[in-house]
Amino acid sequence: MEMMQAMPTFASLLLFCIHFTSILAQSPAPAPAPPVPVPAPPAPILIPPAAAPAPTGPTNITAILEKAGGFSAFIRLLKSTQSADRINMQLNKSEQGLTIFAPDDSAFAKLKAGSLNSYSNEQQSQLIQSHVLPSFMSVQQFQTASNPLSTQAGGTNYGQFPLNVTTSAASVNLTTGFASASVVGTVYTDNQLAVYQVDRVLLPQRFFVAPPPSPPPAPAPAPSKPKKAQSTAKPVESSGAISLIHEGLLQASYAFALLAASWLIG
Repeated sequence: MEMMQAMPTFASLLLFCIHFTSILAQSPAPAPAPPVPVPAPPAPILIPPAAAPAPTGPTNITAILEKAGGFSAFIRLLKSTQSADRINMQLNKSEQGLTIFAPDDSAFAKLKAGSLNSYSNEQQSQLIQSHVLPSFMSVQQFQTASNPLSTQAGGTNYGQFPLNVTTSAASVNLTTGFASASVVGTVYTDNQLAVYQVDRVLLPQRFFVAPPPSPPPAPAPAPSKPKKAQSTAKPVESSGAISLIHEGLLQASYAFALLAASWLIG
């Protein structure tokens, strides 16, 4: 009898287990656990590279133009005339500085074919020097500059190497009286050297206009008249002359007395 009562209980438990298992089978699978984030490695500490040391040594005009680019013809002329060496030497010894108007390659291309090679070595040196002012000038100083500007080429009189500057707003224009150019940019400036890019070669008047004739030499001064020779004999003092006369008279009297005595005796 007890076994008959226990059977339904066991069957009930079995049915409950089957039903619960069925429910579990039908429920959605649990979402996977999110991955545990892996900590990123610490960022490396970047040490900035040491700043490159400032270039030392003397200023070099050809190095400045080579770095800027577009000045090959002007650089060749600087080297062939040895003007670069003279400019560098002056830059490193002078306190006044220099101002250089550097024609770019397109400026030299505007010259008449073969004209540059037709100039003598002296003229090529003068051509370089006519592009160099013997002192530092900023763009602002051109506005108050007095014309004509003095270049290293020589005099500023007509037929020599005059260079005049005019300014309008932010433009700077130059003229030699034969060729004109405009400043189109600043290549380099350090308060001692100023290099300005110009769009034309500043051909000086001296190459095309004969210099004025030199003034005739001043006449030589007229020779001065010779002075009369002065006597070196000392004048005889009057008192000495009187003494000599008196002595002569005494001697004559003495001689006359002797003569008279000898006549009386004889």
